Amino acid sequence: MTTDFKHHQAAHCENGVASNLLKHNGLNISEPMVFGIGSGLFFVYLPFLKVNHAPAISYRPLPGSIFGKVAKRLGIKIKRQKFSGSAAAEKALQDNLNNNIPSGLQVGVYNLTYFPDDYRFHFNAHNLVVYGKEGDNYLVSDPVMETVTTLTTQELDRVRFAKGAFAPKGQMYYPIHIPKELDFKKAITTAIKATCRDMLAPVPIVGVRGMRFVARHIRKWPLKHGVRKANHYLAQIVRMQEEIGTGGGGFRFIYAAFLQEASVILENPQLKELSFEMTGIGDLWRDFAVEAARVYKKRSNKPDVYNMLADMLIEIADKEEAFFKKLKKAI
Repeated sequence: MTTDFKHHQAAHCENGVASNLLKHNGLNISEPMVFGIGSGLFFVYLPFLKVNHAPAISYRPLPGSIFGKVAKRLGIKIKRQKFSGSAAAEKALQDNLNNNIPSGLQVGVYNLTYFPDDYRFHFNAHNLVVYGKEGDNYLVSDPVMETVTTLTTQELDRVRFAKGAFAPKGQMYYPIHIPKELDFKKAITTAIKATCRDMLAPVPIVGVRGMRFVARHIRKWPLKHGVRKANHYLAQIVRMQEEIGTGGGGFRFIYAAFLQEASVILENPQLKELSFEMTGIGDLWRDFAVEAARVYKKRSNKPDVYNMLADMLIEIADKEEAFFKKLKKAI
């Protein structure tokens, strides 16, 4: 049992699942356009919440938010379901497959058998598509993988009902209605305004202010917690930035691509100019990740490395603040 579903590799799981499901249903929308209209660019630092024994940090909004905002802003209807047990979840998925409906699933990463060991840790906000079943193997299109793969019934059940923060509870979702006429201009304008509002929010843990908050903490970590724990915290930042999705530089590159597409649709050349500026900011995020990785892997010979990293993050925050103020005016 299989559906004629075309797998397209993407930089980030939720963007990729949304784009692939919409393409399957006749709407040719790119990953950057999904990411931009879904206001996927975000930053929040939650030092009072621990994930993997380190302060929680996220470069994206809550799981499901991106696809949800895309649907709302374009008038698309999505059906979402959560389940109290495995039997009901498996039956609902099987019913969809019997009706040739590829389905998006939220899953935990730790038990994804096709992921390399280094990428398998307790993170429950990953997304993939199941588009068929052959014997006991579900056919899986995971957009961050180059090719399609499979999971057994038992393996899929384990990741659908992973425990912990953001437990997926078997969540399944798929589009059920796409309007014939879509107002991309209005959706793009609304989305850009929302992203600017989020990144410039007058809240100490969100957006550019959140970045500065992290920088202040990085300076204190070695003395407050010791080098070993400070390095573990740095590893958490880099993992959430570069390995789970593409939160730092990668998200900036995707957003730059979105702005280039948006500049054509809105006939606004200033957005194209700003896309180049965002690409440059993405490069700075990548540089930060490289330097942080050298520190926690004990390969850095630079003096006063924690203050150096904090300074790098302050520079990024300053550039992003200036960028989003310009973007707000441009739109």
